[in-house]
Amino acid sequence: MNVLVVTESCFGNTARVAGAVAAGLQSKGAAVTVADAASQPDPSGVDLLLVGAPTHNMGLPGPGSRRQARDKGGNPGVTGVAEWLDALPRTLGGSAAVFDTVTGTGFFSGSAARGIGKRLRRHGVTIVARTSFLVGGTDGPLAEGELERAHAWGAELA
Repeated sequence: MNVLVVTESCFGNTARVAGAVAAGLQSKGAAVTVADAASQPDPSGVDLLLVGAPTHNMGLPGPGSRRQARDKGGNPGVTGVAEWLDALPRTLGGSAAVFDTVTGTGFFSGSAARGIGKRLRRHGVTIVARTSFLVGGTDGPLAEGELERAHAWGAELA
């Protein structure tokens, strides 16, 4: 199984989750490439696409929320998952799993993963799984057990 994991991370938490998911996939024999969305990775020819981002303002990060993250000590890229998704071919197809990092749960916390899934479906992609990983605040750390859960989720996806 050939897997591409595309992420955006401002404080490193989403990148750590992506690494744990990738390790879980690799533990089951998957060939995994992890790439930052700003590098504009090519998703063609993969068996499974995984896309993850932090939840900002109840959705995907944008220029304004990245600026706020930078002001708070984060290191976001100039562009991220939203811009990468917008640049994908209209007829991409295939299967994807999506994830996000969130500082809370419930209706009012929002979900970058929901936005990622919606944009991928516009490109003909079938969403096979979606989950969120909890962080303790804007800059983290990840809640206890979340990296282990991410690893297990990756193994399950394989």
